[in-house]
Formats: sequence, structure tokens, C-alpha cells
Amino acid sequence: MEHATSADGTAIAYQEVGDGPPVVIVGGAFSTAQAGDALAAALADAGFRGVTVDRRGRGESGDTRPYAPEREAEDLAAVIEAVGGGASVLGHSSGAVLALFAASQGVPVTHLFLSEPPFHFGEGEPAADLPERLQALVDTGETAEAVTTFQREGVGLPDALIAQIRESPLFDSLVPLAQSVVYDALLTRQVSTPTEAMTRVDLPVTIFRGEPTFPVLVRSTDLLAAAMPGAELVVVPESHDHSVDPAGTVREIERRLRGD
Repeated sequence: MEHATSADGTAIAYQEVGDGPPVVIVGGAFSTAQAGDALAAALADAGFRGVTVDRRGRGESGDTRPYAPEREAEDLAAVIEAVGGGASVLGHSSGAVLALFAASQGVPVTHLFLSEPPFHFGEGEPAADLPERLQALVDTGETAEAVTTFQREGVGLPDALIAQIRESPLFDSLVPLAQSVVYDALLTRQVSTPTEAMTRVDLPVTIFRGEPTFPVLVRSTDLLAAAMPGAELVVVPESHDHSVDPAGTVREIERRLRGD
């Protein structure tokens, strides 16, 4: 992987696949750059350059403290500068929240693709002290408990599913990312409802959601589309239950970037 240097000196790891116009993929909670590999490959096959990123505190990226959502916006700006100085951005889940926030901060995004951002719009808000409680668990070495607490309170997973995940081989890959759930909780607390600057970004915006997906995400995407009259809401039928189907998603990206 290559590294871009963010404004505060943090090294942010990224990887490029393909030779065309860049599309930077920003993942959600618990995801590293590797989670975007299939999507990046599909973008490359369509003639784009898929750029996957390890967000701050994940994978091969650094973790300069203190954290703030503004630092992650600077991280994205550094990656975009490294891949050419302007890029389309596809954010999924909390990565979509970050992508829209970064664009509102002046990061040079040419087209935003927002996949199922979990905005609360004042309903079902996590406890205000969740980030601080998660940080306390991480600081005392209770990283597994931080992961499950975030799954329960930040994501809203039922206890039965949390227990199932905890017993699965997947769980061991989530625990090293415990610090990053603090950051996701801080980000989504700060912009639980999009700010006016976020809803008025001056660039093309496409909002994606799958079919079917979770009702809370249907509500979020509908409300976001209503708050951004210039945005386009697109249902990707191949994407199910908060997943991103590479072929279906790239088809919709290509239509908008190439006008096909």
C-alpha cells in the first residue's frame, strides 16, 4: 500500500487499482481498505481507478491523537491529493457520513456517492456519552467489550446476533479495530443530523440504498434526499441488508460519471 500524509502528519494508507479517473472508497464501521477490494476491482474493470483507504486508526494507517471528524476530513483530502487532486468519492455507512462531512469542509470531491449513511435525524439517537464509554473500555484493555457495546448501542444489533458474531471467526478481526469505533461514534454524534453546510454542498450527489435494507436506513436515505433537493436517490436492487454489491453499484456510478 501507499501512504499519504494528512495535515497533522498522520500516515494514511491507500491502494489504487486501475488507470482511469479515481473513485475513492471510504468504508464504514469495522472496515479496512481490504473490504473495498471487490468494489475497487469492479471500478477498474469499468475503466476507473478504484482507491481503497484504511481510515485513521485502522489497518496500515496511523492514529495521531486527539481525534476529531475534521482530522478524518483532512485524511481524505490527503488521499485525494495523492491520487490526482480531485476525485469522486463513494462512502458507505459511516464512511458516507464522513464523505459528506468532508465535502462540506471543502475537500475537493467531484461527485459524491453516499451508500446508506446512518443519519439519525433526531430519532433513535445513541446515548450522548457512548464515545467516552467506548474510549474507557479501550483504555482499560476491554477491546472486545468495546466492540460489542458499539454493535449494541451504536449500530443497534440485537443481542442474539451480537452473541453469534462474538462466537464466530469474524470477531477476532474486529477486536483490533476497537479504537476506530470510538471515532465512528464521535463522528456520528457530531453530525447525527446533517448540518446545513452538508446539505448544501455544491457538487453532484447520488444517494444509494439497497433493496431490501434495514428500515432505519430507508428512513435515513429518504430524509437525506428530502434535505438535499439536488441529490438523486437510487435503489441498487443487487445490494441487500446494508451491503454494497460491486457490479450493481459500479453500473450506477458509471451511468452518472459517463452519462451512459
